[in-house]
Amino acid sequence: MSESASGSTHRVPPASGVFRRKPIRDDGDGGLERSIGLWQLTAIGLGAIIGAGIFALAGPVAKTDAGPAVTVSFLIAGVASACAAFSYAEFGGLIPQAGSAYTYGYAVLGEGVGWFIGWDLLLEYTAIVAVVAIGVSQYITFLLDGFGVDLPAWMLGAPGTGGGHQVDLFAILLCLGVAWLLNRGIKTSVRVETWLVFVKVAIVLAVIVVGAFYVESDNFDPYFPYGLSGAATGAATVFFAVFGYDAMSTAAEESKEAERNLPKAIIISLGIAMVLYVLAATVLTGMQNYQDLADAAAFGVAFESVGLDGFAKVVAFGAIIGIITVLFSFTLGASRIWYAISRDGLLPAWFAKTNAQHSPSRPTWIVGVVAAGIAGFVPIGDAAELTNIGILIAFIVVSVAVIVLRYRSPELPRTFKAPLMPFTPVLGIAFSIWLITELQWQTWARFATWFVIGAVIYAAYGYRHSKLGQGQVVQTKDT
Repeated sequence: MSESASGSTHRVPPASGVFRRKPIRDDGDGGLERSIGLWQLTAIGLGAIIGAGIFALAGPVAKTDAGPAVTVSFLIAGVASACAAFSYAEFGGLIPQAGSAYTYGYAVLGEGVGWFIGWDLLLEYTAIVAVVAIGVSQYITFLLDGFGVDLPAWMLGAPGTGGGHQVDLFAILLCLGVAWLLNRGIKTSVRVETWLVFVKVAIVLAVIVVGAFYVESDNFDPYFPYGLSGAATGAATVFFAVFGYDAMSTAAEESKEAERNLPKAIIISLGIAMVLYVLAATVLTGMQNYQDLADAAAFGVAFESVGLDGFAKVVAFGAIIGIITVLFSFTLGASRIWYAISRDGLLPAWFAKTNAQHSPSRPTWIVGVVAAGIAGFVPIGDAAELTNIGILIAFIVVSVAVIVLRYRSPELPRTFKAPLMPFTPVLGIAFSIWLITELQWQTWARFATWFVIGAVIYAAYGYRHSKLGQGQVVQTKDT
């Protein structure tokens, strides 16, 4: 396998302290290939956002939290997410480099902040890949059961998740398959992702159009069976289905004209996803009374309830395609953050080598293998507890950073500016803090453990090997 270094460096005065900041912009040739256009970037964003929210969360949230007002839950979550999205969009146009929140935090708030956000997102994104792979595996089993295929119990789930379950084989294969695809190069993998997203959006539109003919207005009464507080509780749950643009922004260094295309792709992908979420949730709760919605495969069961068994299988297929694209986007995100951290010297440079297809193959395979291990042998509930908090902290850091940089360096050229500064990012911060307070103590304990491990690694290796601390700055190609 042919490999190349991650990029060249140039000398700067050595910086000291955990709050040393890397320059906002650097020009030169990086190790990644800029080949992604606007609509391919948008496809990565849609691939990350649309998936669990429609196919896994809409039904359970409507049934237990919000009723038909799950639509309102999605709107509240969408507004809150948009506040963070505007901050990501501003940074995407200003710092078109790999790493997303890690790079933004490093450049504005300092190396220590950047390190801990990047370190935390490595765990979060890898866990998301595992959780999503388990979800896809469940839909594959549902679809095969519909065709009368009887699979052996040992391969259908992690130990303790059902009678005879020993390993979730489908989930393992999905994680490894996505890692293999990404290592084929960004051109090939994004081309596949774009087609899968096209199929996914087409199926979601078909679900909306076909389902609209079976909507019964009586199912919307009462619209707020759990009150406004129920809709708010639902918003806290579905919020985790309306991000994904953060993973897409990690591909900034592989996009053409990133300063202009990345902000557009962030806003377009979130806007399209929200329209589809609201319409699909409305159709779901209109087809079937919220009390009768299924906890799993809600859309498939809803179509079966109106006699469309064949179309229910199409929905299951769409769920599989849709959730696979989420796997792609977050595996991409985790590997690019790892690449950026290693290129900056905070982790060994061995991880920042790229292969002949300009892909950081080592982090990609490691993320795929670790995610496969979690997905294959850990129940989905336990795996899900590894997620959430890091994303929210990243949102807070990026929102704080965009405020700081707007007032500290107003002269910097920005292709996009977050509107209503500072109200918009402050609202994103407030909503993220509220959601963090709703997390279980076990999530905090796992986060604290991972944080301590990160602190040890940074103190023992990262701080001393930082290229910025040695008077070097990695050059990346911004055009």
